[in-house]
Amino acid sequence: MKKLIVLTGAGISAESGISTFRDAGGLWEQYRIEDVATPQAWQRDPELVLRFYNQRRQQLYTVEPNPGHTALVELEQAFDVHVITQNVDDLHERAGSRQVLHLHGELRKVRSEGHPDLVYEHTGDVQLGDCCDRGYQLRPHIVWFGEEVPMLLPAAQLASEAAVFLIIGTSLQVYPAAGLMAYAPQHIPYYYVDPAPQLNWELQQMPNLTVLAEPASTGVPKLVRELLKQLD
Repeated sequence: MKKLIVLTGAGISAESGISTFRDAGGLWEQYRIEDVATPQAWQRDPELVLRFYNQRRQQLYTVEPNPGHTALVELEQAFDVHVITQNVDDLHERAGSRQVLHLHGELRKVRSEGHPDLVYEHTGDVQLGDCCDRGYQLRPHIVWFGEEVPMLLPAAQLASEAAVFLIIGTSLQVYPAAGLMAYAPQHIPYYYVDPAPQLNWELQQMPNLTVLAEPASTGVPKLVRELLKQLD
């Protein structure tokens, strides 16, 4: 099977009702990024940080995958599909995608403050005093601004093996994720689905680019039908 790589961003989750930090009226509007999404914020006020991510985790119970998520699962009939997502929700998994790499961490996981390799599945709230097996405070399993992205190298490796590359619901302005196309072969077909597409430098170099200026919930099902039709 050909390897099909999908890079997804906040746009695909926003259609399910997940707040993004660019939204007005969502969870992020109540907080500054500097107060809840940096290592310095964690050191300064861990209780506030935990409360914020507890709220975001609780929000997951109120939303469902949308047609953009579910359409990607259909591609697994014909391709070796790997989803690389910048999102920290679990909507791809709940839709049925079997191979999902989270670049920026996962809301339903926590990790040890003292031993980052100790990662636990977690669906409830996290409080100060909740500790790992070695006695260190648990923190959100999230890559904050200013932290290294541990899954970048595996993502770059996947990109380098792509036979088809899909980019969905991302502004392509946040690096290093936006630069993953630089690792992929230039000659392969690229598809970019976003209601307000912005071609970054990497995409401008791709000779076989198709742009669908639509939301993921409508554009991805159309694209999936076309890709499967090409194989008939």
